[in-house]
Amino acid sequence: MKIHEYQGKQILREFGVPVPRGIPAFTVDEAVHAAEQLGGPVWVVKAQIHAGGRGKGGGVKLARSVDEVRQISGQMLGMQLVTHQTGPEGQTVRRLLIEDGADIRKEYYAGLVIDRAAQKVVVMASSEGGMDVEEVAAKTPEKIHKVWVEPTQGLQDADALALCEKIGLPEGSRKQGAQALQKLYRAFWDKDASLAEINPLVLQGDGSVIALDAKFNFDDNALYRHEELLAMRDLDEEDPAEIEASKYGLSYIQLDGNIACLVNGAGLAMATMDTIKLFGGEPANFLDVGGGATAEKVTAAFKIMLNNPQVKAILVNIFGGIMRCDVIAEGLIAASRAVALKVPLVVRMKGTNEDVGKRMLADSGLPILSAETLAEAAQKVVSAAA
Repeated sequence: MKIHEYQGKQILREFGVPVPRGIPAFTVDEAVHAAEQLGGPVWVVKAQIHAGGRGKGGGVKLARSVDEVRQISGQMLGMQLVTHQTGPEGQTVRRLLIEDGADIRKEYYAGLVIDRAAQKVVVMASSEGGMDVEEVAAKTPEKIHKVWVEPTQGLQDADALALCEKIGLPEGSRKQGAQALQKLYRAFWDKDASLAEINPLVLQGDGSVIALDAKFNFDDNALYRHEELLAMRDLDEEDPAEIEASKYGLSYIQLDGNIACLVNGAGLAMATMDTIKLFGGEPANFLDVGGGATAEKVTAAFKIMLNNPQVKAILVNIFGGIMRCDVIAEGLIAASRAVALKVPLVVRMKGTNEDVGKRMLADSGLPILSAETLAEAAQKVVSAAA
């Protein structure tokens, strides 16, 4: 789950990381009122969407009067903001953050992710703040410095200070910079985040360090113990199909292709999509129905997949370990009839009650193409979609 910048700054503030004063706004009048509350003389008007690169797309602007705040807010609210992370269609701006201006001397980067191989949190810092960290990693990887944190110990003073020295923070500012990194780590850990970034982390003219941006992603599997985070969820920023899928416990991500996939198991789903591409097709989605799929779940999955007008064929690839093939077959038959299926359906089933499931599909009278291997299934569905 992702949250907005202003919500991320609430979390940083909660853990003691210095951030500018700021007030979220949902209308132009609220933006003007926020500017009046903050008092100026300079404000930053920031579009709030779940994507980076807002500044380059015109989503971050400086205002030097309340009238300018009004004018810029009116232009931003409702605009389709296009960045390198939104795709060409962009995202609609429905929220703003009105914030104090900052006296920026130098911009840095700080970020945390989980290194699953090392089973540790990686704290990264760079002197190249304000830029896309992916670009820095690709062109000048030596400018990204890393520390692997032992979870039982947390980010130690020496490691945090060493990072601040490596990225070139002035000596007089390193202690505050190190404290900001340690507090960011504590926020990351306590909130079960999967990603936390401050870009840029800014050195101000007076030598103080402040977070000018905040980005958090959270582990969905841990949200049951964070009601305060669930309250921050903005459904307007999420794909409607993915929201619908989550109601049925389905893992669904929409893609750009025309072959819909229904698979049980994330690894098998990835292999299925790879095989479709190997034979010249393009997957329309990732869909893992899990190990406990019911007829209701399969029907819901079919409806979600077929809501995508690009879908020209469906591939169902089931390995019946925990999941029984006859249960999947029952769901496929019910779903096909419920949605009045009009696109080709290719099914490959292996495992528990495989023969029963195949017989049910054959006796259903539905135009289902069966396959014995994944390669055969992929070839058939690519041909059918074409």
